[in-house]
Amino acid sequence: MYSKTILIVDDEPRTRQGLKKVLDQWCEGRYQVIMAENGEEAIGIVSRQQVHVLLTDIRMPEMTGLSMLQQIRAQGQSPVVILISAYSEFAYAQEAIRLGVVNYMLKPISKSDLIDAVEAALGVEAKQSRATIIEKVVDDRLVQVNEKSQTAGERIREAMHYIDTHLQEELTLKELADYIHLNPSYLSVLFKEQVDLTFSEYVTRQRMQRAKELLISTGLPIGDIAEQSGYRTAKYFIKIFKELEGVTPSTYRKSVR
Repeated sequence: MYSKTILIVDDEPRTRQGLKKVLDQWCEGRYQVIMAENGEEAIGIVSRQQVHVLLTDIRMPEMTGLSMLQQIRAQGQSPVVILISAYSEFAYAQEAIRLGVVNYMLKPISKSDLIDAVEAALGVEAKQSRATIIEKVVDDRLVQVNEKSQTAGERIREAMHYIDTHLQEELTLKELADYIHLNPSYLSVLFKEQVDLTFSEYVTRQRMQRAKELLISTGLPIGDIAEQSGYRTAKYFIKIFKELEGVTPSTYRKSVR
């Protein structure tokens, strides 16, 4: 199975086949390199499968490269784009940037320049994918809590910091209250009032946040992730994770990778 797909769009058979040959030799099977001879065909391909990097000519019969990109963007797809042309087309630069173009190359294109451009585009795509994953991982409720904590009292900020740095350990309200020298009942009321989550809700959400980060950024077994997130057994961790996220940790890991 290929990790990424690169699509070449050019109405000149020799050009697209030449580009494909260079990229096939370079990637040695790591990526899928496919071709389209016009914008319509390319739009059809992108509608059926994910394309990570798209190399396209600007001037093509019936539909220009930029018109094609506009339609692809309208479908909700956003591959990283390299424009190729036999002419200087800088008049299109502003629109091209808006449509996700990261490089512009004049024909004829040398092998080394092509490979450099594609490697750079794959780097951009990886960062975009990472940003998308981060959006999926972030708990919006915790974002609100972090904003609210700016106005919280010093004791509560201290309590939150203690929780955040001791997630792997067993955490109790009494232990936290002793640490910041407050009565447990008073701390419970104060925490809920200033954080807008109970102590246990905050601990659970932070543990889930850590678990999700480990699920997407490591290949650790579920049992190890459970332990590093503060759960003594994988079974209990999976139960809590599914209650909050609606899927098991393994299913979640597959969905964001």
